[in-house]
Amino acid sequence: MSNAIVVGTQWGDEGKGKIVDLITERFDVVARYQGGHNAGHTVVVGDRKRVLHLIPSGILHPGKVCVIGNGVVIDPFALLKEVEALEEEGLELEGRLFVSNRAHLIMPYHMAIEAAEEQRLGEARIGTTSRGIGPCYEDKMARRGIRVGDLRDLDAFRDRLQSNLKLKNKILTRIYGAKTLNSDEILERYRRVAPGVLRFMADTAEYLQRATRAGRSILLEGAQGTLLDIDHGTYPFVTSSNASAGGACSGTGLGPGQIDGVLGISKAYTTRVGSGPFPTELDDEVGEAIRRRGAEFGATTGRPRRCGWFDAAVGRYAARINGLTTLVITKLDVLDELEEIRVCTGYEMQGRPIGSFPMDVAELERVRPVYESHPGWQRDTSGVTEYADLPRQARDYLSRLAEIIETDISIISLGPKRDATIILEESPNLQSLFSRG
Repeated sequence: MSNAIVVGTQWGDEGKGKIVDLITERFDVVARYQGGHNAGHTVVVGDRKRVLHLIPSGILHPGKVCVIGNGVVIDPFALLKEVEALEEEGLELEGRLFVSNRAHLIMPYHMAIEAAEEQRLGEARIGTTSRGIGPCYEDKMARRGIRVGDLRDLDAFRDRLQSNLKLKNKILTRIYGAKTLNSDEILERYRRVAPGVLRFMADTAEYLQRATRAGRSILLEGAQGTLLDIDHGTYPFVTSSNASAGGACSGTGLGPGQIDGVLGISKAYTTRVGSGPFPTELDDEVGEAIRRRGAEFGATTGRPRRCGWFDAAVGRYAARINGLTTLVITKLDVLDELEEIRVCTGYEMQGRPIGSFPMDVAELERVRPVYESHPGWQRDTSGVTEYADLPRQARDYLSRLAEIIETDISIISLGPKRDATIILEESPNLQSLFSRG
């Protein structure tokens, strides 16, 4: 039995959905531990592409159990839309999908306030999806949240809703000059959706503990990436939860001693969506070529992603924060056509090297990336399935990344499909994650 965490090591969009789908066959349970439907995990099986926002990517494997943990915030309408789409395709979800009774519900006032705040901030906006994720987490921490389990008693649900809406309507009208929301209309909408959500509700922390005691293996899936973590990311341009590996325990109810390793996911280059510092960003034809070839547009929002060279300073920082066991490199094939590939090995400021990753985003905006240049391979790698068959320059590039980050690379993704992947089974670190011992 082995319990492992899958975590993004950049600013999200690293390809976690494909990797979770790929390795789910080696685990019994897949559990999502934070975030909401602002995340979009893209999975390609055969010629079919699916984008999952709340339900773990492992749901596409028959017989595997998927859990949405207490650390996730849930828009019930988005959840049931995903459920309906999967069941229409013939997937059996009964007994395979469980939603935590402790997960907090996103309410209409969360979305209204977030959209109004982004509009108020103007050019200083964070760049959120305005889906209510942040305000829902705010209410959770302020102890006025409404949880999935509250849908069992709609009278008590109504009381909490009315109490919250008194405050939220004052905020909407007096601060933002926006329209008020009607509690009766909201209650009726949630009354209609309650049976569909309660159908999957469970004490998921207890379920996961039982599964662990029974020797079943659990794959813990995060959303976003380490540099968007509320504590360890580029604050305030971050998400509202702990997207790093530490969030897996608090977001599921498993203890730290029950985690056996952490699988980090990183692109062969770097991307970012929304505002915030991005030291290696390429605002030129190379950046545009990477965006085009990598189809770098948000799975949830459709927004174009900012693209840049691989940032090993970010990689080293993420390796420390998450305690990475091993690393996956995705989208290596996107670099196939480039004559020169650059890697940021660290930062300088005023001619002096910076020893640690800056806490202050204003400082991060001023750093100068230190680059080294590597020759491109200028060969199509999309059909390669063995590491030895990669061009020598590609293997040298991967070896250099592993050396700088000080973490071995055990999986290489060369396209969106499951079989477009090289898995280095001989990696002892990877074997430790997949161990059933």
